[in-house]
Amino acid sequence: MEELQDLLGISRESARVLCSRYVKKGLFIRLKKNFYILSESWEGLSTEDLLKISNLLQVPSYISFSTALTFYEVTTQVQRNYFESASVKRSARFEIAGTAFNYYKLQRKYYFDFIRKGDLFIATKEKAFMDSIYLYSFGKYKLDFSALDMERFEKRKIIALSEIYPERTRGVIKRICG
Repeated sequence: MEELQDLLGISRESARVLCSRYVKKGLFIRLKKNFYILSESWEGLSTEDLLKISNLLQVPSYISFSTALTFYEVTTQVQRNYFESASVKRSARFEIAGTAFNYYKLQRKYYFDFIRKGDLFIATKEKAFMDSIYLYSFGKYKLDFSALDMERFEKRKIIALSEIYPERTRGVIKRICG
């Protein structure tokens, strides 16, 4: 919205009204407060563009869970129109033009081991696996274990990461990793 305000030389309130009208007309899509995208641009977004948007919708956050596992090609599951991220603020779900952005709140002590890849903040593949197992162990996440290629993970890293997690989560890791 600020870009539109600067581009047109109008007040903040006028830019807000203009954006609201354009959303109603279908010209803009509202991503979140004061963030909009042209509707025609939304249709041409790549997966990487949508991952970037996922990082912006809730800050701080990083791509994780099945979305990161798909990114690293360690699962055969194909995600369509939804993206999952870890957050320290709150669990939330944003529905934007048929695409869902899910955020799972993690305690701050579990919010680590993510990297920056270009403009993306994404968990390492082992951390994405651990995030998934952590929520799974408490019945808050579904994970298709048969779709995972366990050979693509560094098992030592998974074991090292699991040290800080609760016994329930470590128990699931022991069953899966041996």
